[in-house]
Amino acid sequence: MLRNNRQSLMTANTLHIATYNIHKGFSQFNQRMMVHELRERLRQLAPDIVFLQEVQGLHLGHAERHVDWPDEPQHEFLADAMWQNTAYGHNVIHDHGHHGNAILSRFPILTTHNQDVTRLRFERRGLLHCAIDVAGLAQPLHCVCVHLSLFGRSRRKQMEALAERLEQWVPHDAPLIIAGDFNDWRNRADNLLIDRLGLIEVFGGVAGRPPKSFPSALPVLRLDRIYVRGFSIEHAEVHYGPPWSHISDHAALSAHLTADQ
Repeated sequence: MLRNNRQSLMTANTLHIATYNIHKGFSQFNQRMMVHELRERLRQLAPDIVFLQEVQGLHLGHAERHVDWPDEPQHEFLADAMWQNTAYGHNVIHDHGHHGNAILSRFPILTTHNQDVTRLRFERRGLLHCAIDVAGLAQPLHCVCVHLSLFGRSRRKQMEALAERLEQWVPHDAPLIIAGDFNDWRNRADNLLIDRLGLIEVFGGVAGRPPKSFPSALPVLRLDRIYVRGFSIEHAEVHYGPPWSHISDHAALSAHLTADQ
């Protein structure tokens, strides 16, 4: 069934994407380890490209405490045979391991770069940038997975760094997707991303408002986003409430896109 759906999507030249802050594989307040349920839910959603935040690359303590803790890094465990290509950028390193952002893709990942945009020593942040060879697109698709600061001044500096990198390394007419946890409840990202980089937010367009995505049981804050360039939006959805709210404290976002070129 997944293979048939996949073929029909590519025939229509559309792309299915999702972004999800997975809370290191634990439910809200770290009550339960949920990586197995998370993998099944992502497989049922079946996007072509997945942007993940708070991905545990290694945690020796969890491996000791949980008998069913995966042997491989979380991004590899989640990708399994569903997404053949993965990229991971660790941002936070601690005594037991590290965590950061990841991108899972059905398409070949051509290049990957994890940009350190840390502004505060106690809050490590990074931007994971991949160029992906997507069938049907004339140019590589540039994807950036972000998890920005909780503090407004730091977020502004991080978005400036993001814009400067993309202006330097990405052709102005290349397709582009930026997705992740922006922690931007006041919606200050739009001016830079829309005006400077020519992106649109998939739920609100150029002038609308991003969706509420936190907490996942009943969202009230607009933290998670998907911005695109070079695509039209066919459908966008916020995945909140059960069973998603049992997996993470953030809702997942997904969108079906049609390439403009």
